[in-house]
Amino acid sequence: MTVGEILRLLRKEYGLRHWQPDRDPVSTLIATVLSQNTSDVNSKRAFDALIDRFSNWESVAAATVEQIAECIRLGGLAAVKAKRIKLILERIQEQRGRLDLSFLAELPLPEARSWLTQLPGVGPKTANCVLLFSLGKPALPVDTHVFRVARRLGLIDSRVSIGRAHELLENLMSPADIYAFHVLMIEHGRLICKAQRPRCHLCALQEPCPSDIHKHKG
Repeated sequence: MTVGEILRLLRKEYGLRHWQPDRDPVSTLIATVLSQNTSDVNSKRAFDALIDRFSNWESVAAATVEQIAECIRLGGLAAVKAKRIKLILERIQEQRGRLDLSFLAELPLPEARSWLTQLPGVGPKTANCVLLFSLGKPALPVDTHVFRVARRLGLIDSRVSIGRAHELLENLMSPADIYAFHVLMIEHGRLICKAQRPRCHLCALQEPCPSDIHKHKG
């Protein structure tokens, strides 16, 4: 099954998806850190609390880890994330002289991704979220939903790591399709192709799906 066929079926099922500008790159970076190992609802609450308390990223960078942690406690893993956020903001200030990542838009994708992944605790998924959502670059974030569905569809081998999956999946498709692929695969993973008890009988990809999961589902 090709990526083109998967996208055609997913678009038919869920509708078209077009990229729209997201937050500025620094805000997307911090929001992505806050989203790790928690729900969208809780990560949004933590992000909003951080903005309400400090109003700008310079103030967050100047705050103590304890002050940041207290503010984002709703998002879970507050101490770990607070330390990471402070280190990231301090590193950006050291490297760029100000908390602004808009310069990444002018860099080739590999260079922009490399710059981001040199920040403390920033891996391929987080970097790609910043590049895709804030800057519209064809960088594919692979979260647990995308990873799970891609493996079940046979787009990547079951032995491939999630880190390696970013590059492999990104290379399978046209840059123009990366945003739609990301958001549609997440939607499909949340609604139908769930980790536990996938709803294969309702799956728009059931017929071409090579996974044997659907054979055991009614």
